[in-house]
Amino acid sequence: MGQIRVSGLGKAYKQYPNRWSRLFEWLVPFSPSRHHLHWILREVEFTIKPGEAVGIVGVNGAGKSTLLKMIAGTTQPTCGEIRVAGRVAALLELGMGFHPDFTGRQNVFMAGQLLGMQVEEIQALMPDIEAFAEIGEAIEQPVRTYSSGMQMRLAFSVATARRPDILIVDEALSVGDAYFQHKSFERIRSFRKAGTTLLIVSHDRSAIQSICDSAILLEQGRMAMRGRPEEVMDYYNALLAEREGQTVRQEMLADGQVRTISGTGEAAILDVRMVDQRQRALEVVEVGQAVTLEVEVEVRQDIERLILGFMIKDRLGQPMYGINTHRLDKALTDLKAGERITYRFAFDMRLGKGHYSVALSLSRLDSHLDRNFEWRDYGLVFHVINNRQEDFVGCSWLGAETHISRSGEAALDPTSAESTP
Repeated sequence: MGQIRVSGLGKAYKQYPNRWSRLFEWLVPFSPSRHHLHWILREVEFTIKPGEAVGIVGVNGAGKSTLLKMIAGTTQPTCGEIRVAGRVAALLELGMGFHPDFTGRQNVFMAGQLLGMQVEEIQALMPDIEAFAEIGEAIEQPVRTYSSGMQMRLAFSVATARRPDILIVDEALSVGDAYFQHKSFERIRSFRKAGTTLLIVSHDRSAIQSICDSAILLEQGRMAMRGRPEEVMDYYNALLAEREGQTVRQEMLADGQVRTISGTGEAAILDVRMVDQRQRALEVVEVGQAVTLEVEVEVRQDIERLILGFMIKDRLGQPMYGINTHRLDKALTDLKAGERITYRFAFDMRLGKGHYSVALSLSRLDSHLDRNFEWRDYGLVFHVINNRQEDFVGCSWLGAETHISRSGEAALDPTSAESTP
């Protein structure tokens, strides 16, 4: 249960030059076709195993929502086959299945029955649905009076009232407030631990990388890539940059990681290393150790302004810390071809134990999306260990100083700590 198998999948819509052509084709069924097919998806194939979480990314119009609708069964494919094993709960569109003139409670019963639940089961689940949605007395009001966030709260609460075998989510959570988004993702994570298969569309990189086991990139209706979430997201971001006339390439590193490099090439990163106070290169760093990140850059064409930025990411690709010379007010201007610049960023390593990578960017302004000279993922990989500080939990070390004071007669009595037989 919970498996999805897609093979040779395609979806096309008929397009007519005018409305009379549509009418003529309908009235004269054996006449020559007067339409052409506009393909939204073509030759999509993949398998999702039970309990696996897969993210789908791509630009608007790539076919992401159409793919989810066909898997959920609300749209039929033009060609190919979809096999779904298990009960599916889908949150495809905001307020999908809700009638604006009915109250929230009435819509819960309608939406629940569309998901295959019996009226008695919905009645039993209603207190939990109301408690999770947290919309209060508004549940007795018509849905047309709801904000988009309230509709999303109620729709998600109904769709996840009982754990499905397969959960499909299409960007609906992006309209909610931060509190409910966090609450919703916690429920999704609990479903995942219980074995639910997850298929999610999101432009939120952190959501894809923190929840999903793998990701699929759709480009112009075709499956362009499938792999680890950070690799796919890196390549996706590079493809966005490629639209501005930049080149994109991927390199396989010795440890099996895939490095994505993109940019226009006016400036290039020559070398990246992390050194200690004696200038010794480091691959393993102690918590609290003083280190310096050194980046050597070469200017290959005259540049009016140059910004270097770096971001430290954990093994899941989640950003831990990032800064650039624009925000540090240290931008370089009027650079000439042939110049070499060495940047040094000194800091104490305050990250928790684990594997980390450094992504680097050369650009003209604060964002690498504006004149991206070079973007490089996995510019440096290092490991943080802890043999010197207290054994702490989490992704960062604060070095907290602890002071304890006690008050009261029991605290002042030196015999209060003694045990009595």
